[in-house]
Amino acid sequence: MIKKLDNLIIRSFIGPFIVTFFVSLFVLVMQFFWLYMDELIGKGLGIWMILQLLFYMSATMVPLALPLGILLASIMTFGSMGENFELVAIKSAGISLLRFLRPLLFFIIGIGAFAFFFNNNIIPVANLKALSLLYDLRNSKPTLNIRAGQFNRDIEGYSIRVGEKDEDGHTIRNVIVYDHTSGYGNDNVVLAKEGDMIPAPNKQFLIFRLKDGWRYSEGTSSRNNTHNYQQVRMYFRKWDKVFDLSSFKLSRTNEDLFKGAYQMMNVRQLNDGIDSLRREERDIYKNVANYLKPYLSYGLHISSDSLIAEKLEVIKSPGRTYDSTFLEEVPDSLRSSVIQAAANNIRNSKGLLDITASDKQIKRENYLKYNIEWHRKFTLSFACVLLFLIGAPLGAIIRKGGLGMPMVIAIAFFIVFHIMSITGEKLAKTAAVEPWLGMWMATGMLLPIAFFLINASRKDSQIFTKEWYTRRWNRMRKVFSKK
Repeated sequence: MIKKLDNLIIRSFIGPFIVTFFVSLFVLVMQFFWLYMDELIGKGLGIWMILQLLFYMSATMVPLALPLGILLASIMTFGSMGENFELVAIKSAGISLLRFLRPLLFFIIGIGAFAFFFNNNIIPVANLKALSLLYDLRNSKPTLNIRAGQFNRDIEGYSIRVGEKDEDGHTIRNVIVYDHTSGYGNDNVVLAKEGDMIPAPNKQFLIFRLKDGWRYSEGTSSRNNTHNYQQVRMYFRKWDKVFDLSSFKLSRTNEDLFKGAYQMMNVRQLNDGIDSLRREERDIYKNVANYLKPYLSYGLHISSDSLIAEKLEVIKSPGRTYDSTFLEEVPDSLRSSVIQAAANNIRNSKGLLDITASDKQIKRENYLKYNIEWHRKFTLSFACVLLFLIGAPLGAIIRKGGLGMPMVIAIAFFIVFHIMSITGEKLAKTAAVEPWLGMWMATGMLLPIAFFLINASRKDSQIFTKEWYTRRWNRMRKVFSKK
């Protein structure tokens, strides 16, 4: 009987979980797509390129969609069982809430382990593919779109104006082409009454087959050590102007340039990076003394038999009282040199300290990012178990199945979890709290709520039912009416 009950609960959970997981994943991917839609539309990207980007981005969204899917599916599953009085039948058979939660808890722990494996091994590769592709797509040029009555400067070195454009899309009239490729302004101009726009078969070139026009070019000629400006005008009946469109082609950046980012590392690589940053930070403090030693050495370049060396020895003599400043002890002939040398040393020391402080700040920020990413590998996996411990007793209390009330409550809890996760991460990035505290803050705050809901579900609490609040309100009204 127990084994059949375990199978029943697991089968009841798997169906809603698969549906809610893919719905959550779809919503998260669409949210990403709408975020970057303005930067991607109008660049002539093929369907395969868009699908490739969405596939990689959907892989990066899996660790975030899993907790949401588990939370929603657990509320739906146990809410439906409570609505159909299956939970009442199970409890009447002497089976406690914790007992019939146990098979699903083991199942969710397995999903959490899979989430960690996915987050540690698949996500770095998906991030590398997705972010490098997104970088190339965002930096690619939009497709060439020549409109009638407007100047177009998409082709580098040219300014093109088409007076009229027929409905066939390639017949153009009253064409003006300014050629700036020489670097001397509008020294080459082409005018034509009509023509045709003919794209090359490989899409690498655009041919303007112009008819009945003029070509104007300006230049200088040197004769007898004099510079003469001249203009050449040439009429043509038919002439082909070829534009190179290779700059509009999407060029892929070498992915090795992105491999050093912390988002593309697994736990082992992050550990190596953290250890390396710790060593480099320790070396900074050791190197500061070596950097400043040439500027703070006392009498480093002074010969022992010089006059200033004798003065220094007198000044450093024990029991001496200082009735004058150091500069007054320096001979007049050397005083300006000493002041200049001291100012230069101070200036150089300050520059070295500023560079060292900036370098330390950069390494500190990288150290925080590496630590945050390291903890992220575990927090998202633990979130699967935590949100199940919230969703299962919550569904048993609500006793409503379907996508109505369970959807609203699940989204509300997930929004709270997500906001606290983002807040903790930002606090950790600004070094306001330790990285482990910032990344585990959301789970630490929700864990007591999970224990509270489990305890309330064991006692058949009605805190999420309308009748419970109605009875409390009626009691309060009676108390105030008597008074």
